[in-house]
Amino acid sequence: MQILRLGDRGAAVADVQTALRSLGLLPEGDGTAAQRPLQAVSTLPDGALDNAVFDEATELAVRHFQQNRGLSVDGRVGEETYRALNEARWSLGDRLLRYDPERAVRGDDVINLQERLHELGYDAGPVDGIFGAETEVGLRAFQRDYGLTSDGTCGPATLRALRQLGRKVTGGRPQLLRQSASFVESGPHLISRRIVVDPGHGGSDAGATSGVTTEADLMFDLASRIEGRLAAAGATVYLTRGRNQNPTAAERTAFANDARADLFVSLHLDAHDSDHARGVASYYYGTGSGASSTVGEEFANLARREVVARTGMLDLGSHPKTWDLLRMTRMPAVRLDCGYLTHPVDRLLLLDARLRGSIAQGVLAAVQRLFLPAEADPPTGTFTLSTM
Repeated sequence: MQILRLGDRGAAVADVQTALRSLGLLPEGDGTAAQRPLQAVSTLPDGALDNAVFDEATELAVRHFQQNRGLSVDGRVGEETYRALNEARWSLGDRLLRYDPERAVRGDDVINLQERLHELGYDAGPVDGIFGAETEVGLRAFQRDYGLTSDGTCGPATLRALRQLGRKVTGGRPQLLRQSASFVESGPHLISRRIVVDPGHGGSDAGATSGVTTEADLMFDLASRIEGRLAAAGATVYLTRGRNQNPTAAERTAFANDARADLFVSLHLDAHDSDHARGVASYYYGTGSGASSTVGEEFANLARREVVARTGMLDLGSHPKTWDLLRMTRMPAVRLDCGYLTHPVDRLLLLDARLRGSIAQGVLAAVQRLFLPAEADPPTGTFTLSTM
């Protein structure tokens, strides 16, 4: 879809404004579209739709929504933000929920269902707002145990049962605890582990640039170094792209899912107008309000701390995000931003092949530590391949 931004007009802007008003983020009267439900926008006169303006109040509301949803905060409405706006308007009970392998049902009502099933002790897969096969299995198990028709459809009878039952599980969600424990229980070695490394951008999309230096080229070099180190440790490693390719986010996540990967790590650099923006950050799937990938968060913290310890770069922390790149992968996924190409110190460091080797060693250490029991976990910055 066309990206909507400040100053744009038309029916698409009216659609966005209606969604923002339904969420209480845009006051009545901002923009000029009539105040109608989202599904009624198409019935407005053409003139009313054309007069809807993406004004400063709309941009502020979009930024607020993006911040709350764990999206990139830029005040513009692209495909990911628009889809998130549509998902946010669904509450549990607004519609029937069932598994559709061809076109997955997505929305906040699915998140509510997944969280409720987890609270009752049923494994419904990741709390990602996507009604997939794992959610159907968890729902069928709940329906069977409580004497309902086990059809995998969340309708009125299932909703009544869910609302009548109190929380049965305390002290942590079992699915998340099982996922974390399974990594350690599967053994410490990386032999036969499948790891997908995703160098950001590529092809015609150079990413951040500084002169002839591009994010795409640096991250492909870094990904190749990580691939070599992980392969030496016995892992099976796949890169999502070649040097001159630029898959979409959907293609990258589908590649990782098809490979049945154990881990997914996406590599990026950052850029900013501020002269003070610098450092290393990591991101994992999470809504910021409880639903998150436990192993993804642990891996994000390990990778960031290992890279910082080996490079001396500024530590910017780990943060939950709902980007599709993290949300659509069926395994723990992390995005690692390895510095700011726009900062003179970060840029000089990143241009040094030895430092990129140190970052690759840090990622290897983080992957290895993820599979180690607590008593065998080495201090940050000390692991080397020869110690295993």
